[in-house]
Amino acid sequence: MADTTRTQIKNLKPGSFVVIEDVACKVEKIQSSKSGKHGASKVRLEAIGLMDNKRKVLMGPSDDEVTVPIILKKQAQVLAVTGSKAQLMDLVTYETVELDIPEEIADKVQPGAEIAYFEILGTRTLKQLK
Repeated sequence: MADTTRTQIKNLKPGSFVVIEDVACKVEKIQSSKSGKHGASKVRLEAIGLMDNKRKVLMGPSDDEVTVPIILKKQAQVLAVTGSKAQLMDLVTYETVELDIPEEIADKVQPGAEIAYFEILGTRTLKQLK
């Protein structure tokens, strides 16, 4: 998988990002149990998929390694708007891409405007990552 790095589960905090079942997710809650007499502490992590908004759960020892996506924020100029799609030109590479326009930013997407978009695990989106 390109554009990823690895870290231990215990290093993640709410608001950080993790890959669960090949989907980039934002961590919502982390619960950890205390280590027992003969075992390592366990972590239960709840996250929301960035693209599909589905809830995912990851459980495992706190020192297990997980994949963390590298999220690239890029700038583009809106070339054209056709229905619910926008044609963008990247301001660095001059590459043109066509992306769906999320409802929450539909008023900001006008031809000639500069807008930020995100590249996550090879997928591009105009969705705001809060």
